[in-house]
Amino acid sequence: MSKKKSNFLRVKCGDCGNQQVVFDHAASKVECIICSKTLVQPKGGKSKIVAQIIEVID
Repeated sequence: MSKKKSNFLRVKCGDCGNQQVVFDHAASKVECIICSKTLVQPKGGKSKIVAQIIEVID
């Protein structure tokens, strides 16, 4: 069985503490739905995760 190349992640915003689910290969910037802080920045492949990763969702 092959290993998955991408995952959904539960992340925690460093400013307000809100948790939300994001994709680790996001094609566009993902912001916190509460305070609008950037959580994920696209990088043409695997995204830069700016927030704290709480868990990887399989």
